[in-house]
Amino acid sequence: MERRNFLKQGTIAAAGIAFLNSTAALASTSDGSHANASKAPTQFITAGGIKFAYRRFGKKNGLPVVFTNYLTGTMDNWDPLVLNAIATDREVIIFDNAGVAASEGQTPDNIAAMANDALSFIHALELKKIDLFGFSIGGMVAQQVTLDEPELIRRLILVGTGPRGGEGMQDYTPEVWAMFKKKYEHADELLLDTFFTTSASSQKAGRAYLSRIRARVNKEPELAATVVPAQLSAIFGWGKMPAENYTYLSAITQPVLVLHGDKDIICPPVNAYILKQHLPDAQLIIYPDTNHSPQNQMPVLFNEHVKVFLDAI
Repeated sequence: MERRNFLKQGTIAAAGIAFLNSTAALASTSDGSHANASKAPTQFITAGGIKFAYRRFGKKNGLPVVFTNYLTGTMDNWDPLVLNAIATDREVIIFDNAGVAASEGQTPDNIAAMANDALSFIHALELKKIDLFGFSIGGMVAQQVTLDEPELIRRLILVGTGPRGGEGMQDYTPEVWAMFKKKYEHADELLLDTFFTTSASSQKAGRAYLSRIRARVNKEPELAATVVPAQLSAIFGWGKMPAENYTYLSAITQPVLVLHGDKDIICPPVNAYILKQHLPDAQLIIYPDTNHSPQNQMPVLFNEHVKVFLDAI
């Protein structure tokens, strides 16, 4: 009932998750050499009939790291502390998938189609090999991308996500739905509830994260009203798929780093253990007193873990 009522509202603002300023201008340039996530210009490329918005910056050394984002997330919501740390050693590529923010097209209502759109974007950039970083629904998309084109992916990072048919992934809890309906003074403060725990230290980290992402001047447009319902359908569709003992995970043979908060209310932590158990070559890190986004609460420690993983031979 909670999900049906939410979807019937049909607008992001009604759920209190309109993060972006529709009047902000987009920066666009062909120069992707900027190493600062807060200042990296937005570029565009067309693939499969869809015009994708993306940002590309950092040190062009080794393989690029491509990022796939969370429910309602846009390029503006990636933590610059995380992106800049990775960009010190690697090229970073973030993008809005089809229909999201500055990208054109329609947002699909299933993970398979989202993965297909992501692959169209990656191929348009003529990337032959990448490391892939997937957060939340982006982690579901990243799994599917790896299954669809395993030769493309060297290493895979999965944050705050779970397997097909995972536990507690068929719907959100009443607690989470109540957060989506809650009215906030500033819409992005929803993330203080969904990304961070109630502890003083976690909330302090959350406020710091919001300050970092608010610092960007040239922001993206608002999400279309169709985006969130489609993304929710994709998330819950993935969660309702037959688990089949998670045997599909055996086909992901790349090294995988699974990172999760111990108090994640969006994707229950047990799903991180399931991924670790069934992926052939996976490492698992669980962060204490952490909700859905350990990378935003503990960016320094998180960056160290990611660097060790990506630099491994």
